[in-house]
Amino acid sequence: MHLGKKRTYLDWASAAPVSKRARMAFDRALAMDGNPSSPHAEGRAAKKILEDARTTIARLAEVKADGVIFTSGATEANNLALSGFVQELRAKNPAQKLHLLYLPTAHSSIIETVKMLAHYGVEIEPLKLSEGSIDLQALTKQIKPETALVTVDAVCGETGIQFDTRDVRRTLDAVRAGIVLHVDASQLPRIGPFELTRLGADLLTLDAQKVGGVRGIGALVVRHGVSLSPITHGGGQEHGLRPGTEVPALAASFAEALTETKEAYATFVTRAQADRTKLIETTSTAIPDVHINEGKQQAPHILNLSFVGRDTDYAVALLDQAGFAVSTKSACETDAEGSRVVLCVTGDSHRAASTLRISWGASTSSRDLERFATAVIRTIRFLDAHRL
Repeated sequence: MHLGKKRTYLDWASAAPVSKRARMAFDRALAMDGNPSSPHAEGRAAKKILEDARTTIARLAEVKADGVIFTSGATEANNLALSGFVQELRAKNPAQKLHLLYLPTAHSSIIETVKMLAHYGVEIEPLKLSEGSIDLQALTKQIKPETALVTVDAVCGETGIQFDTRDVRRTLDAVRAGIVLHVDASQLPRIGPFELTRLGADLLTLDAQKVGGVRGIGALVVRHGVSLSPITHGGGQEHGLRPGTEVPALAASFAEALTETKEAYATFVTRAQADRTKLIETTSTAIPDVHINEGKQQAPHILNLSFVGRDTDYAVALLDQAGFAVSTKSACETDAEGSRVVLCVTGDSHRAASTLRISWGASTSSRDLERFATAVIRTIRFLDAHRL
């Protein structure tokens, strides 16, 4: 932090600031001392906070309360969805051949889990993309008799590309009923509803830190009739699927943040679309060789740009000194060479090596983004002037 300098946080896709309402809900619940599994009055009070939060999230996702499984975040929810589903199938029929389709631009928690499942004999195959969208014609040909599970994002956290999960659901059902669809909707609530049926999902991942809740909690929403096996073992919490003492304060904050984003997303989307358009126009007019990494459908609050030939890691450091927090790619892949996601989408290694991701939320003003545009133009011009 640079004390005394105004900071503008533009890395909401990585972790959103905790909203005032979510923080207040956390503080109120934190005053309760009991373990929600304990039988005494304090335990019952803690249990009520936990279950009220579960009921709120279930109502927003339009499922029964027992369909909401609290986890430590999206990474654990994704692991439970994929590994838990496969383990359940294997427990019922160890000899069953399994085929899994996944989005190659997915978060690393999906990619690494899929790789692990392949190690244990599951056939894995990336979904084919066309102009940033899932190629549905190719999907019909990729489905096999042993295809049991398909996993996709609702919104790519790195590029902001939106995927039509309903179209994926229709395509799967047209070929064969019964294929389970997992949707990672971590980035979706800020810009749209996340009802299970609307998305065509059987399993749905949510994450508090992406929506303004206190980080440290997520949820896997499970459609009635879909069975999972636990991937960790211990107590019987969360219907035996996720052992460990629940934290009611985190759950209360999470539920309040999701409620708040539902109330605000329509207004935010309209403003974010206008701000995004202006940011693109301003930067692309002033800087040569700027590429927008996007798809046919796009989240309005995430902008991924490639400044080809420039060192964007250095640009991030310079922008940080100037008071702007941005990133080059997903925080979970900071050790990677360039952006895996942008390479998948564009096939261009030069664009993948020079990315900058800007993401914002409801408390970000249009003036903040105008100031950022001025700063990024100045930064890239500085890099251009000092190229070797």
